[in-house]
Amino acid sequence: MSTTKIVYGLYADDDDLMNGVKAFNDKGIAINEVYTPFPVHGLDKALGLKKTRISDAAFIYALYGVSIGATVTWYVMNHDWPQNIGGKPAFDWAHNMPAFVVPMFELMVFCAAHMMSLTFLVRNKMYPGAPAQNPDPRTTDDKFMMEFITEDVESIKQLLVDTGVEEITVKDA
Repeated sequence: MSTTKIVYGLYADDDDLMNGVKAFNDKGIAINEVYTPFPVHGLDKALGLKKTRISDAAFIYALYGVSIGATVTWYVMNHDWPQNIGGKPAFDWAHNMPAFVVPMFELMVFCAAHMMSLTFLVRNKMYPGAPAQNPDPRTTDDKFMMEFITEDVESIKQLLVDTGVEEITVKDA
């Protein structure tokens, strides 16, 4: 029979949470997860999280948007329906490209923003119909929670109390 438990410590303030994270880091106790209602400055560094690659994905999505914009403007203005507008030759997209900067920019922003949002939702399993991963709904409003998976429940509980926790919950793993 396993004695592994999940311990949740609920904090009322983000400063108390950060002090708690620092205290657990000083003791060498691993924090499994932290739930917050809003981003807490410095929490990612305190937890030792790696930099995400969402910015790399955004760059790729932006390139995709620019290439779609360039392809659409070439196709419409030079291949599908060429017109002589203001004396500009329709057969040369490269010389007319400055006129197409705005639609290409808009498609770049559109693709990067929407595809990044979808990537974020899928990567974090927050897509429609996904089960909630949050153990306490109060952490979406005004509370902060640390989660530990441990066999040494009493030392975790004592350190949580020492760092100003409001509520402690222990569940079987």
